[in-house]
Amino acid sequence: MSKIYTGENTQHIAFPLGGIGAGMYCLEGRGALSHFSLRNAPGVFNEPQIFAAISVKGGKPVARVLEGQVPMWKVYGSRGAGNGLAGKTFGLPRFRNAQFQSQYPFASVELTDSAVPLRVTIEGWSPFTPGDADSSSMPVAGLEYTFENTTAAPVEAVFSFNTHNFMAVGEKGASVKKIGGGYILDQKPNPKKPFEQGSFAVFTDRRDAVVNLAWFRGGWFDPLTMAWNAVERCETPCNDEIKEGQPSPGATIYVPINLKPGEKTTVKILTCWYVPVSDMNIGPDPKEGSTGMVYRPWYTAQYKNIREVASYWRANYASLRKASKSFAASFFDSTLPEQVIDSIETNLAIIKSPTVLRQTDGRLWCWEGCFDDCGCCSGSCTHVWNYAQAIPHLFPDLERSLRATEYADSQDDRGHQNFRSSLPIRQTAHDFHAASDGQLGGIMKLFRDWRISDDNDWLKSMWPAVKKSIDYCIVTWDPDGVGVLREPHHNTYDIEFWGPDGMCTSFYLGALKAVSIMGQALKQDVKVYDELLAKGLKFMDDKLFNGEYYIQNMDWSGLRAGDPRDAKTFSANEPPEAVELYKKEGPKYQYGNGCISDGVLGYWMAEVCGVGQIANEPNVKSHLKAIHDYNLKTDLTGHANPQRPTYAVGDEGGLLLCTWPHGDKLSLPFVYSDEVWTGIEHQAASHMMLRGLVTEGLDVIRELRKRYDGKKRNPYNEYECGHWYARAMASYAYLYALTGARYDAVSQTLYLEPRIKGDFRSFLCTATGYGTVGVKDGKPFVEVASGKIEVKKIEYKG
Repeated sequence: MSKIYTGENTQHIAFPLGGIGAGMYCLEGRGALSHFSLRNAPGVFNEPQIFAAISVKGGKPVARVLEGQVPMWKVYGSRGAGNGLAGKTFGLPRFRNAQFQSQYPFASVELTDSAVPLRVTIEGWSPFTPGDADSSSMPVAGLEYTFENTTAAPVEAVFSFNTHNFMAVGEKGASVKKIGGGYILDQKPNPKKPFEQGSFAVFTDRRDAVVNLAWFRGGWFDPLTMAWNAVERCETPCNDEIKEGQPSPGATIYVPINLKPGEKTTVKILTCWYVPVSDMNIGPDPKEGSTGMVYRPWYTAQYKNIREVASYWRANYASLRKASKSFAASFFDSTLPEQVIDSIETNLAIIKSPTVLRQTDGRLWCWEGCFDDCGCCSGSCTHVWNYAQAIPHLFPDLERSLRATEYADSQDDRGHQNFRSSLPIRQTAHDFHAASDGQLGGIMKLFRDWRISDDNDWLKSMWPAVKKSIDYCIVTWDPDGVGVLREPHHNTYDIEFWGPDGMCTSFYLGALKAVSIMGQALKQDVKVYDELLAKGLKFMDDKLFNGEYYIQNMDWSGLRAGDPRDAKTFSANEPPEAVELYKKEGPKYQYGNGCISDGVLGYWMAEVCGVGQIANEPNVKSHLKAIHDYNLKTDLTGHANPQRPTYAVGDEGGLLLCTWPHGDKLSLPFVYSDEVWTGIEHQAASHMMLRGLVTEGLDVIRELRKRYDGKKRNPYNEYECGHWYARAMASYAYLYALTGARYDAVSQTLYLEPRIKGDFRSFLCTATGYGTVGVKDGKPFVEVASGKIEVKKIEYKG
């Protein structure tokens, strides 16, 4: 069972509903619909006048919006609160009590009120079927309102779904149109602004539904006032489309509800949208000037208009729901700790968020996260998306589309790879340095995708680009063939590390091992990579391990880039105080003897990508134990963070990015060092588990989930540099970390090495099917719930 949120812990919940790269809106913890992000961009504070209501007939009708009480943070803390929040529905009566629960991709809100003789449940969902990316990318969401008569007398009531035309933009072209069982909120395109075009459809399959296409037109608060008057009086006005004058400001669907004592009924509301054009063209072109292309979402290549989307949605609603329920049942058929399942499930929401886009040829292009009104940090950033382990297992074809972009459009003939791809996806200029962790991590991800897909022809086709990539990395960052990265190397902290460090060198070693295995499979000469790997592993343990954890070796002698303590190495505009600091400590933004939570990140990547455990296990385990002991804080009250504090602050706990246990912290260490990032918490915790430190890993998760409890933060939006931050999908690695379950499609082998004692059950997803894997009565098993999983042998280490 999944976690139930009640009381104050429902006030920040917002559960994304929509399609992969297709836009979304959220079902909140108390039943409100918000975060409408349909126009190819996030709208975190976009909460239009859209609400369902119930009106119970009798001596004095009782009418309620089908939501719990409005959270006080909205009333006093949201945009426009100081001017009364005109245009919101917050002043309409609501149910007294609400509780929330989810089993992704389904979320439910239960409403109760002593004045209403009905128990109400709202279930929101959108298609999500592993292996079926197209169905999971539809711009649709379903809302099912179930009413149960809890009294000993019959109940007669009217359900309504009311919507202001929030798609209207500008002064002209807005309208409300008829569709079977409902209406379409429409905005025609402006020739000068084609991206303003958009449609949102609402309809039901109830034959007894009555539709009002013409809300009252007027100033001030007239439209909403008259719409609520109809609800409150149990009226069901039926008006056709307005043909003249000002357009209708909104529309309503009415459905009669008649229930005997103990009876239930469900009203299904189907929603879908169509916004065919954006104004987004991001990233440099190979030459000066813009190509003039703009991003168009994938679904526009499949459907001509909103009516085609609605027709498909109506016809396939039941089958898509059944397939999505099958996934949810399989995923939650697990005996893993609740906080682990919670961490994985809540971050699956990122896949449906505006962080992820999908262009018309089917390829993914992603932000790192989302600002309130636009994407944040463009280009499927390779070093951030290293951490994200959900999509490659659930939708491997979509993940491979990222590799196609990285090794073709974003890589040049030298092997230099842009770590931010352009949108629409295209060849770009190569006028910025590569990211060491991103480019090296990409090699391990390609290895992982090969083992998941069992596509040797694909591997063969990608090999020349992979070889160019690793060779570029060697020449650029390890020109002397030492086996470690010594020259300045850019990384996920948006700076360059100078000299060898454990974090980025572990990436290098993992990539070398991956290249070696892939090369051998293709009968290539990989001797040079094996030699570098051997040197690097020895260097890591001899020079970078301090007896407790891996560090950065701040010895910069002989670098091709020069001596970082020489001001000439840096910009001539550096202030004199910075030059003095360089002379004393070396360049800004290093970590030196710090205990960094990402300190062996590349080794984690190697394991979760199937490359294997390549490092000195006792030393790696020691490093992970040090992260737990030094970096995990249960109370940050005394912690100084001059950087970005809101990720974890005050008496909250969390895993710091870096600490200096021995008191030798640099004056200006790398720029985010004092912060707490959930993606790194998930990465470090899952790595701890992989190395047998299960209790320590659970300690990290526990502090994280306390912060994302619905009372202070949205559990379905782990943010870092923006909402729904991609790095948080590192949480999917908990499945492998605790169970050791990994399916290798190339050898058709199921590996099972649990780090938990006794019998267990856990979700397993492959490219061809998904189901449950585990141990029963001391014996391994796999149960296929959908598709097929061909297992020739099981390698079980109990």
